[in-house]
Amino acid sequence: MKREWQDFLTNAGAEFEQDTVISYGNPEREQRMIHTGLVICDLSHLGLISVQGEDAAEYLQGQLTNDIHQVTPEHSQLSAACSPKGRMLANFRIFQRNNSYYLRLPLEQLESILKRLRMFMMMARVTIEDSSDSLIRIGVSGPDIEKHLASIIPQLPASNNAVTQSAGYTVIRLAGPNPRFEIYAELDNIKKLWNHLDVHAAAVGAGPWRMLDILAGIPTIYPVTAEAFVPQMTNMQLIDGVNFKKGCYTGQEIVARMQYLGKLKRRMFRIHITSTNSVNPGDKLYSANTTSGQGTGIVVDAQADPDGTFEGLAVIDINDAENNKLQLHDENGPEVTIKDLPYSMEIL
Repeated sequence: MKREWQDFLTNAGAEFEQDTVISYGNPEREQRMIHTGLVICDLSHLGLISVQGEDAAEYLQGQLTNDIHQVTPEHSQLSAACSPKGRMLANFRIFQRNNSYYLRLPLEQLESILKRLRMFMMMARVTIEDSSDSLIRIGVSGPDIEKHLASIIPQLPASNNAVTQSAGYTVIRLAGPNPRFEIYAELDNIKKLWNHLDVHAAAVGAGPWRMLDILAGIPTIYPVTAEAFVPQMTNMQLIDGVNFKKGCYTGQEIVARMQYLGKLKRRMFRIHITSTNSVNPGDKLYSANTTSGQGTGIVVDAQADPDGTFEGLAVIDINDAENNKLQLHDENGPEVTIKDLPYSMEIL
């Protein structure tokens, strides 16, 4: 994180753990605000990999699950990098700015994915770099957020995944219970925007922003869950994160076989967990009646709610989920219940 930006956030009341803003002193209020109010969030816990050069598009086309040719200065996409066995090593949002592609992913995933992408460069005319310090990034959400943004950023994207490049800002619209945007710009522009929004919006830590992804049914792969899932298990094909017509990429054969020849036995559900103890990615779920040899399920992500329990996403054996008698960890663990996702599962 840039020192000037960290100092700015510290003056705004941010409390840090390494490069992650945990809260601004009132976590419970921040958890409540994301549901009904205007919020603003530093996104330095998300890293950026930049890919540029004459062969950048074709290079990424051979590495990722989605069709990179659909990424333009006006359109972003979700995508993933897979192992040869079709298991996701990481997933990310991809967007363009100033002739570069940017892959946005959890900061703790950045080094391993950067190393993997560089492994296959060979003679490609492409440059792949950690660009986390090149652009400041924030997230904003709320019922009236567009009105407050408009006085600083004249053009805002109207649909999910759409992008605008306006007044020095790259703005991406995201799915969520309220209008939601990621915004990228140079330091001075972001400071100007933050000061403008801070009058109307509550600053929140990284956890509440992760909660908004959970409510939108958008998975995030962390180191502990890398190689745990093929993309379809986390519903990536339902949120435009996989293109089955684009041709070959690492792991493509396995992913395509699952789509056209296999029967998906596990998929991602939204869950509620009646636990007051922390729930983390990679935690196991339990069902006394399971017939799955792979276990009942795995937590993809989870965040605390204002009532002291947890909301989350988990990949669960479909039969076990339909029985809806789930617990966290083991037979003595907290109860886990299934909740609705905000998108249709009909394709499955």
